[in-house]
Amino acid sequence: MKPFVSVIVPIYNGEADVPELLACLRSQVYPGDHVEYYLVDNNSGDRTTTLLEAAAQLGDIALFPLRETQIQSSYAARNTGIRSARGEILAFTDADCRPQPHWLLELVAPFTEANVGIVAGEIRALPPQTWLERHAERAETLSQKHTLNHSFCAYGQTANLAIRRDALQEVGLFRPYLTTGGDADLCWRILRQTHWQLRFAESAVVLHRHRATLRELSRQWRRYGESNRYLHQLHGVDLMPEMTAGEYAYRLLRWVFKECPRTAIAAVSGRATLTDIWGVPIDLFNTRSRAIGQRSAQLSPEARSIPPFETATGI
Repeated sequence: MKPFVSVIVPIYNGEADVPELLACLRSQVYPGDHVEYYLVDNNSGDRTTTLLEAAAQLGDIALFPLRETQIQSSYAARNTGIRSARGEILAFTDADCRPQPHWLLELVAPFTEANVGIVAGEIRALPPQTWLERHAERAETLSQKHTLNHSFCAYGQTANLAIRRDALQEVGLFRPYLTTGGDADLCWRILRQTHWQLRFAESAVVLHRHRATLRELSRQWRRYGESNRYLHQLHGVDLMPEMTAGEYAYRLLRWVFKECPRTAIAAVSGRATLTDIWGVPIDLFNTRSRAIGQRSAQLSPEARSIPPFETATGI
């Protein structure tokens, strides 16, 4: 018999994403009588709550709209879902992700191993619309393969993650006041403090759109830097080394006088693209944004708190 699963999705101003997200949840091949969906509105200012309540009234899937109004944090919203969830397995994704039909079935499969407490699925790109998105797709920026090979300890991103309820009983819930890095923090607490193990379910796929503008891209990479600072303060993770002004200048000059002309010639013959030409400046832009985020972030005292699992209602 397949385990009962609770899917938890935090949503903030997700009006544009909710219809497609609901369509993806309805398309899941996992047995409908063994899954429930908790979509948690985190103080949205749009029609998110209205859309969720209307969808729940249809009754075609076990959909339960919730609200987290006290703390503005996706981790606090996930905790709200956990407190209501009844599942043996808790699966997480995000509102702007598109779980594929076999996502949940494949994500849950590794839990047949009794010692598995965490399963990470793969995150792939939606069809790119801009050259920035094409660059990120080629670099597989969002792939779990990066986080699963983290030098400190493997972890999975909450865009595509499942955790056994028993594991949370041992280490507690997400840190609700963290604004980024909470997925790594929770996975590391489980993997480093308990006997539970992690598995990668590459065939459990969600699609995600990459950032389309430089502003969005900068915000994304700043958050990566902030996350690293927080995890440094919580777990002792090494900070990312920062490039000097001279190193930036050298890489740009090398690109201008050597790499860019060579790639442009290849592009004329069809052996390269605009994405290839601008790859180095984009990477340097991302590196600088990450450094700014890491340098400016400071963990608040509240962000160290871990709510105990006992606050959850449970099965």
